[in-house]
Amino acid sequence: MNKVTELPKAPGRSGPASSPAASYQSGFANEFATEALPGALPVGQNSPQRPPYGLYAEQISGTAFTAPRSHNRRSWLYRIRPAAVHMPFRLLPASRIIADFANVPPTPPNQLRWDPLPPPTKPTDFIDGLVTMAGNGSAESMSGCAIHLYAANQSMEGRYFYNADGELLVVPQMGRLHIATELGVLDIEPQEIAVIPRGVRFAVSLPDGEARGYICENFGALLRLPDLGVIGSNGLANPRDFLTPHATYEDIEGKFELLAKFNGRLWSADIGHSPLDVVAWHGNYAPYKYDLRRFNTIGSISYDHPDPSIFLVLQSPSDTPGVDSIDFVIFPPRWLAAENTFRPPWFHRNVASEFMGLIHGEYDAKAEGFVPGGASLHNCMAGHGPDGDTYEKASQADTSKPNKVGDTMAFMFETRTVIKPTQFALETSQLQNAYFECWQTIRKTFDPATP
Repeated sequence: MNKVTELPKAPGRSGPASSPAASYQSGFANEFATEALPGALPVGQNSPQRPPYGLYAEQISGTAFTAPRSHNRRSWLYRIRPAAVHMPFRLLPASRIIADFANVPPTPPNQLRWDPLPPPTKPTDFIDGLVTMAGNGSAESMSGCAIHLYAANQSMEGRYFYNADGELLVVPQMGRLHIATELGVLDIEPQEIAVIPRGVRFAVSLPDGEARGYICENFGALLRLPDLGVIGSNGLANPRDFLTPHATYEDIEGKFELLAKFNGRLWSADIGHSPLDVVAWHGNYAPYKYDLRRFNTIGSISYDHPDPSIFLVLQSPSDTPGVDSIDFVIFPPRWLAAENTFRPPWFHRNVASEFMGLIHGEYDAKAEGFVPGGASLHNCMAGHGPDGDTYEKASQADTSKPNKVGDTMAFMFETRTVIKPTQFALETSQLQNAYFECWQTIRKTFDPATP
């Protein structure tokens, strides 16, 4: 049974020092059951006439009621007040967040790359520090995604947030995040990720005082683990390594702000209590975290190397079998052993579009220019691959012995439709206008007289 973690009444959240410690349950999309007070979970039914402790029963559904049982995601929450208890929402001024990509500037077919976001120059929390870099589809159509960067130097004080437009895949690059949610607490650091489901309310504190990272906002079907096919029953991201929090709750009253992202815009409502007041819950719709360093990498031990789909962590399936709306792929430390093989990623053009980020270290296909916190975008059929220096070294390397790609962690958000950069992304000073030059040093080596 989870330890009782009730916070004293206070006028506002005081950051990570007053927040409960995180504790977790293991497994991916399991049927979890957890309570912060003994007996808070009803026995034998979901909605009793009078739930224990005077709590209110409330269901949160992340899929249609009639979705197949294997895909149905919902949880029953037992909370101090229903989620409906707040004042009316008011529309906030337009922000740097975009959720409809029909009206962004024309998408160039160029390879694009950006330097990291600079730190904020004034107090900025997790929500105010969001900026949309690219995406496709729209929140209204419940199809596609938005890719955001965040840079923050202040914890969320007296304000809470939920996103009705999609689930959030959070990828920290610098600084830890303490994410207090309705269903429990997640603590994540760089090289870990968190997924916060659509509609779940939360607040983010910064234990290190500042933070920076990436977010993929998934408008479509929920992220899930990929099938393994001929790999078999084990490998890639193992279900037991995904962690979902135990129930914990805040019972505090005061003047707070509830922020909502709905249909692409931010809204604000006054609320007289913390909305993180769920004392117990059960179900399979909940936030979770995963340590990317636990990924079980698969690779070739003979020649060539397989497609990057072997690095797939999570996928959002589309209505076309075998084609995903979003793939979340990582490139972690790994051994390369293929003989007589060009070992870095090869030159390629894809029908899919790729947004890459670097969390830590150096990416093995780019010796210069792609730094932690930066990003690149290679859209449908844009030619890309190793830069000139990387190609020269790899094409002359001794492949009779394995070598290790060591201190690194890169990732990719890959989508089936074009990823459209926003006006901010195309105009920011972080855009590397000379990115194309990294391929201009590739020399002609063709000699028709030498087979």
